[in-house]
Amino acid sequence: MGTLSPQAVLVLTVVLLGLWAPRVVYGQPNFIVILADDVGWGDLGANWAETKETPHLDQLAAEGTRFVDFHSAASTCSPSRASLLTGRLGVRNGVTHNFAITSVGGLPLNETTLAEVLQEAGYSTGAIGKWHLGHHGRYHPNSRGFDYYFGIPYSHDMGCTDTPSYNLPPCPSCPRHSAAARVARKDCYTEVALPLLENVTIVQQPVDLGSLARRYAEEAARFIQRASDSRRPFFLYLALAHMHVPLWDPQPPPTTGRGIYGASLREMDALVGRIKQVADSHGKGNTLVWFAGDNGPWAQKCELAGRLGPFVGAWQRQRGGSSAKQTTWEGGHRVPALVYWPGHVPAKRTSRALLSTLDIFPTLVALAGAALPPNRRFDGLDVSPVLFGWSDEGHKVLLHPNSGAAGKDGEIETLRLAQYKAFYTTGGAMACDGSTGPAEHHQPPLVFNLDRDIQEQEPLDVASREYQAVLPKISRAYAQALEDIAADNVSVADYSKDPAVIPCCNTQHVACRCHGAPTATLELHTERRTTRLCL
Repeated sequence: MGTLSPQAVLVLTVVLLGLWAPRVVYGQPNFIVILADDVGWGDLGANWAETKETPHLDQLAAEGTRFVDFHSAASTCSPSRASLLTGRLGVRNGVTHNFAITSVGGLPLNETTLAEVLQEAGYSTGAIGKWHLGHHGRYHPNSRGFDYYFGIPYSHDMGCTDTPSYNLPPCPSCPRHSAAARVARKDCYTEVALPLLENVTIVQQPVDLGSLARRYAEEAARFIQRASDSRRPFFLYLALAHMHVPLWDPQPPPTTGRGIYGASLREMDALVGRIKQVADSHGKGNTLVWFAGDNGPWAQKCELAGRLGPFVGAWQRQRGGSSAKQTTWEGGHRVPALVYWPGHVPAKRTSRALLSTLDIFPTLVALAGAALPPNRRFDGLDVSPVLFGWSDEGHKVLLHPNSGAAGKDGEIETLRLAQYKAFYTTGGAMACDGSTGPAEHHQPPLVFNLDRDIQEQEPLDVASREYQAVLPKISRAYAQALEDIAADNVSVADYSKDPAVIPCCNTQHVACRCHGAPTATLELHTERRTTRLCL
């Protein structure tokens, strides 16, 4: 083997220093992960020219890198969030479908979260917004590695409110003892009110949704300031309520643009812009901001659903049902994604690397100089070379779990291999017209070439040379993935339910309300809450 020339040694030294620069030269970076709820790939103006409501996100894209082949780890709420925070698919971490307000359990306690790893590495950790991974006992964010939590513990349409809007029921005051009055008054809604938590304390019930975006921005700014004052690096996980259903009902309703949805999208965009401004004010270049969606649009909400862009799942639409949220069609899991880190992540760059929210965990752990938890396998990759523009190679194989539209929840029956996407099961979620697409099993699988058919309209002819050439590779990759999962340490989530665990700050009211009243504190280390659902 020949010796390296002095010039080659110099080049190698520069490269190696560059590889270590983000962590060693600049210390541990701060991290902000912003997760939007039910946002469409086409809801980002930088992705889809028809969208005009996202100037701040578009600016973030211009100053950072935009990822156009980026995917959520599942196409519904709880599994997607569990995978982001563990780097593992639901079939490994146990979270295969959504938790309820009565759920006793949550993300299995033997799973290690990104916050726990970063906390051990010296980070100040905060979660603001939607949690939806269990709120009772040790499943609460404060017991899962987050020093600070502020938000609604599940989706903001899973309870009543004093500020009703689209898909949000009203929540008038109904004293517990007036059962006869409740029968007579049809406007006396008996569902438990949405709680707003600060750590383990219910600070408001029902939540004032009209001020929620502002409060999230304020609490994020306070958390960043506290971390800065402590001279510790920070990790902020900001899980937005937007764009699930609108937070408020503007009067008069917007008559231009995309109406209520467009107004809500502008509000989300302004919130992201505010977070970027705060991060930059604490040292531009010190903080990596990663924006992504948790899954695709909720099509059954009709005009209140986001834009799919070109990812319409035409094959499924022809057979009924939606090809968006809850499905394994591109519209269900291909989401907008941006990474902004001045001086590290190239600006004005578009990457076509095949990436996933699964990659956030191992990438941030690596950048923090920490180690992945042992005795388990990860589906995510350290994609820092892609972030820094040194590579555009992501996953060779990416698995898409069933998320409610067809097949058993969490099972892997769709697989991406390079430009090819293979479906062993297909199905459509509920569409705007109320239709659903029945589950269909395919053996051999349906295979689409996404390079030529991004709309997933026409699967390859099984008799074609192309299909016959790629099928063995797909079959081998699928078999290897299932074998790897079977050999892993797999967790099982507790999906049992008990009304006693519903957060309730005042049991004297049917809906549980505490405006101006003493607040209630959740108990993190008990089997059951002492407060009870009042019906």
